[in-house]
Amino acid sequence: MCGIIGYIGHREALPILMQGLKKLEYRGYDSAGVAILNKENNIEIQKCKGRIKYLEDMVREKDLKGTIGLGHTRWATHGKPNDINAHPHFSGDHETVVVHNGIIENYLSIKENLILNGYQFISDTDTEVLPHLIQSLYQGNITEAVRNSLKIVTGSYALGVISKKEPDKIVASRSGSPLVIGIGDQEMFIASDIPALLNYTRKMIFLEENEIATIEKNCIHVVNLEGEEIKKKVVYIDWDAQMAEKSGYKHFMLKEIIQQPLVIRDNLVKYIDSGRVNLSDIHLPQNIVNSLEKIHIVACGTAYYASLVGKYAIESLSGIPVEVDYASEFRYRTQLLSKNSLGIVISQSGETADTIAAMRSCKNQVYSELAIVNVKGSTISREADQVMYINAGPEIGVASTKAFMGQLISLYLFAIFLGKAKKQLSGQNEEKILNEMMRIPHHMETIFSQDDKIKSIANQFSNYQHFLYLGRDINFPIALEGALKLKEISYIHAEAYPAGEMKHGPIALLDVNFPVVAIVPRDHVYHKMINNIKEVTTRDAPVIAVASESDEQIKEIVDKVIYIPDVQTILSPLLSVVPLQLLAYHIADILGKDVDKPRNLAKSVTVE
Repeated sequence: MCGIIGYIGHREALPILMQGLKKLEYRGYDSAGVAILNKENNIEIQKCKGRIKYLEDMVREKDLKGTIGLGHTRWATHGKPNDINAHPHFSGDHETVVVHNGIIENYLSIKENLILNGYQFISDTDTEVLPHLIQSLYQGNITEAVRNSLKIVTGSYALGVISKKEPDKIVASRSGSPLVIGIGDQEMFIASDIPALLNYTRKMIFLEENEIATIEKNCIHVVNLEGEEIKKKVVYIDWDAQMAEKSGYKHFMLKEIIQQPLVIRDNLVKYIDSGRVNLSDIHLPQNIVNSLEKIHIVACGTAYYASLVGKYAIESLSGIPVEVDYASEFRYRTQLLSKNSLGIVISQSGETADTIAAMRSCKNQVYSELAIVNVKGSTISREADQVMYINAGPEIGVASTKAFMGQLISLYLFAIFLGKAKKQLSGQNEEKILNEMMRIPHHMETIFSQDDKIKSIANQFSNYQHFLYLGRDINFPIALEGALKLKEISYIHAEAYPAGEMKHGPIALLDVNFPVVAIVPRDHVYHKMINNIKEVTTRDAPVIAVASESDEQIKEIVDKVIYIPDVQTILSPLLSVVPLQLLAYHIADILGKDVDKPRNLAKSVTVE
């Protein structure tokens, strides 16, 4: 979950490293550091606890000159966030330096052996074994020293290594953690994620598991762990670099909430042809669709909640049973799969460690695995049998918003595709749903027009310490997502329940100091929700309702109402989630929280 950046070329490395670290800070911000190989062939390291801005202040006072270097921003696993545990880490002879994302699981045994051989450790990290191990195995070839070291370690890693002994190279490798190589004009880059490189190049190489790259300013040589040469494909990334900038918004999260209509439009343009869903890139023959008995979806966090919405949509439109699992649980439980089932894995980054492991665990057990991802060239997109991209562009805010929307739209389109293929959905009903979907971006604009009202509600409720979110049917997952957003960025305790389950425990918590957020569109469970709301108000708990704009009565029984346009029930989550995103955003902002970089969280969870 840490962020790695590296540069070798003809320019000064430090400005490129610092800019890259700022783009990667969403991956971790407990500490940061840089290493520069200077013109005197000495490696200079500057690192410190805290955000990139503290490192920026530190290096401003130094004269760090050199055209090769590494940078790192840390999400702490082993060792507290402090100056000593910050990366990069030196070898004992101060001739080799390493930055690392991941966890070296057998570091204690390696450390013990190195100590017996006279190596001294100054940090509490698992990473520090790597530079010492590389030093101990160096015999005139830095790539071979790295390769032989990686044969010894177990765990996950993305590495960047530079050495005084071979000052014209960066050695990079990955296993379980992402790493991308950027190809420039007489210059090369490495990074944990694409946005860090978009200002410099669009030509990328994605390292696969256990591949090791030796990078010079004008060439790249890749081998596997056995030393066999690997030919790599160059991928062109067509993301707009401006999409990774704030563009005048106070926070990336707010910008990304506002971008959601564009995400929907882009997906509809891509996947709708002549008024019909066209998923020609997904190869599911009619005989296979006819024989499908079940769909298994695995995901984590926000993607898991999108999967739950997808379950309702797929079952409703296609009649195929859907089972949704947390990837972190699925990988360890007994998996009762069959060749007559389809696996779907959902991940914004395509690098979520638990989701990757879950996908691999059911490989060849199901007919096919479909990945719904955002990042082209990511591990999941490369390893899945088939891919559906959500077309959200770079998402920088740690709390996912527009990627969640892209996942929802992708699942809806796939549900329509299956419904048509299974002859459960008529062409007329497909057209009706798609016409409604095409109006969703406009409907969102009407919700954005209520932003001042939502901010006012946030002001009134920002001092409460607990929230309960309630929803039913297809909007229950939206209650889960709304509660998660509030927890993530405001640090306020919030939990979500199916409204009918409230009487089975949570109602005991309710009083005047425990507000409830109720999602209550005018649908087939509307009157059930009204009854649940009355049970809440009887206990004096204040209620914020997200309700259909045609509902005139709701304002008589709740404290605050945020209206959303009336749409078909199946599509209501596309709108009901937006006020919850804005409410969480404004509460966190009013409380002075770091909205884009909430504490203890990282954008891409690349360790178990």
